[in-house]
Amino acid sequence: MDRQQEFVLRTLEERDIRFVRLWFTDILGYLKSVAIAPAELEGAFSEGIGFDGSAIEGFSRVFEADMVAKPDPSTFQVLPWKSEGKHYSARMFCDIAMPDGSPSWADPRNVLRRQLNKAADLGFTCYIHPEVEFFLLKNLPEDGSEPIPADNGGYFDQAVHDTAPNFRRHAIDALEATGISVEFSHHEGAPGQQEIDLRYADALSMADNIMTMRYLVKETAINDGVRATFMPKPFSEYAGSGLHTHMSLFEGESNAFHNADDPQQLSDTGKRFVAGILHHAGEISAVTNQWVNSYRRLIHGGEAPTAATWGRANRSAMVRLPLYTPNKASSRRVEIRTPDSACNPYLTFAVLIAAGLKGIANDYELPDEAEDNVWELTGAERRAMGYKELPSSLAEALREMENSELVAEALGEHVFDYFLRNKWSEWSEYRGQTTPFELKSYLTL
Repeated sequence: MDRQQEFVLRTLEERDIRFVRLWFTDILGYLKSVAIAPAELEGAFSEGIGFDGSAIEGFSRVFEADMVAKPDPSTFQVLPWKSEGKHYSARMFCDIAMPDGSPSWADPRNVLRRQLNKAADLGFTCYIHPEVEFFLLKNLPEDGSEPIPADNGGYFDQAVHDTAPNFRRHAIDALEATGISVEFSHHEGAPGQQEIDLRYADALSMADNIMTMRYLVKETAINDGVRATFMPKPFSEYAGSGLHTHMSLFEGESNAFHNADDPQQLSDTGKRFVAGILHHAGEISAVTNQWVNSYRRLIHGGEAPTAATWGRANRSAMVRLPLYTPNKASSRRVEIRTPDSACNPYLTFAVLIAAGLKGIANDYELPDEAEDNVWELTGAERRAMGYKELPSSLAEALREMENSELVAEALGEHVFDYFLRNKWSEWSEYRGQTTPFELKSYLTL
């Protein structure tokens, strides 16, 4: 037994923890959990916990259903609330394996780890700092009617004296208590919309942190008498919720994206990484924006990217170079603004890294900077300026993904095929719906 496992077992005894929740995600990013007693954990470390993989979205077929969840002791954290007011519980993320011990190709954590290993073979470590947006609601209607925002606040409002005025403080307390560091939090532009920015971490830890954050935010909201949603765009009249993803590659202690002699302080490695993401932007869109509703956010005037562009401090561009702190090389990073808060973070980070590494390996050339407000340009104007349009629907994104060798390789054959089948099914079901817009516009025909 290694030291991390010993630390976990000792903490369970010292804190009188009665349940340990073993977490993992399915291919679509839904959190799965099995609770075990502390007495069973030593066996789980050595042998894992067997389960029926065919019951999990995209994991396996019935005739190959046996799978094993192996807890990762490095992810152990005590959750911030007592069960029924008596005892704390803890959580650990799991790696999913086959009965012979080999990593499961269906495990999103393993998909991301494979890309990180490729980066490591090139001498890179990937760090990520996300800005996570979401809405607080007074209700979660199940009949398809429009929800009600929990407040009427606006961007950076100091105090909102509506429902749950102390929500962000409670959420940050819960995150910090679970070992997740928060850099900033504030009210976003729309009523009820919040943003919490997590402090940078390596890509795998950050994907775990985002899954934990979603859980903690929803639990905190319930405790405060409201509900939280990470739906990309719940309101037609307001901007949607993004997962603005700041990325950097390090070579040891050196930021591989920094070049003090460049006007943008961006190295050739950084430029090629950005060029790779822009070049493959359409192909990876179905992963970074995986829901029908995701493309309600990616519209003109919606404060989200609509074309594969980059710019310095240009928030209308898909990739932005945030303001650089002079004499602080470690802060040079790039911000990808397409992903939304309902993506699977493991798969999203995997395809972003794969696209960026492809740009580095093949010496992709960075296109000209977008200095205009891309949101205000017409489609014809963007095309005339050489800007490539991003997919405007899930169907367009899936068609580009189907022909992408890069995404197929990044996700692996099993995840690639299942993801496409599942999303085409979602699109087909959506196309069969008659929407309130259609009834309002066409019922009198």
